[in-house]
Amino acid sequence: MEAIEKQLHASPRNMRYILTVAVLLLLLFVWSLSAVNMENMEESGWGIATSIMGGILNPDLELLFSITTQGVMYLLVETIAIAFLGTIIGSFLAIPLAFLSASNVVSRPVAGLTRIILIVIRTIPALVYGLMFIRVTGPGPFAGVLTIALVSIGMLAKLFVDAIEELDTSILESMTSIGCSTFENIRYGILPQLFSMFLSIIIYRFDMNLREASVLGLVGAGGIGAPLIFAMNAYRWNEVGSILIGLVVLILVVELFSNRIRTKLVRG
Repeated sequence: MEAIEKQLHASPRNMRYILTVAVLLLLLFVWSLSAVNMENMEESGWGIATSIMGGILNPDLELLFSITTQGVMYLLVETIAIAFLGTIIGSFLAIPLAFLSASNVVSRPVAGLTRIILIVIRTIPALVYGLMFIRVTGPGPFAGVLTIALVSIGMLAKLFVDAIEELDTSILESMTSIGCSTFENIRYGILPQLFSMFLSIIIYRFDMNLREASVLGLVGAGGIGAPLIFAMNAYRWNEVGSILIGLVVLILVVELFSNRIRTKLVRG
């Protein structure tokens, strides 16, 4: 007991460090509050907020359950298709880039150069990519698919690299000693170990891309975002409520199933 007390009294005192960090966080919090300006909230703003809530509570049920090309059901399916196809394309492009970024698979100069390219890809926001592709392909779902694919590459490749570099390299050394090429090392020594982890990461990214696809519609890249902004600009709050309800239900259902699948993959 005495030894424990001595050890307790001998432990370093970090009160000064904790107080310094607390004061800095408090100053940052107070400084951040300076951006809040309630004076800019006009009466019309509160009225619009009330109308949005009223639209959610009293949605346009005909639009919500319509199966036409203008209905919420069709737009949700289109959003899922954009996110799914973009995730698949981005995954196929991210896998080779991930191996080129892994320092335990390729030389350090090659890995460093590839990582710089991935950092540049991740730096540009999705909306900027969307606006760029709309200029190239025109408005529509195809621009959304290309945007989702390109945005997915950066994150997927980064997570893939983390999984690759945590592998036991003894298998690679054994395969190299018997004359296997780099491609054979990847195909027969690495991919079988990484398949479940890669698939879990791809499903996680698809969950994120579903939200990205919804936002990209705001700039005309297909999906449910464009009808949402049109309805808001026209003050059709019942339609806004229908679209938001459908979007929330879709996100909840996809997240529920994706979490279950990812849990099973991780646990084997």
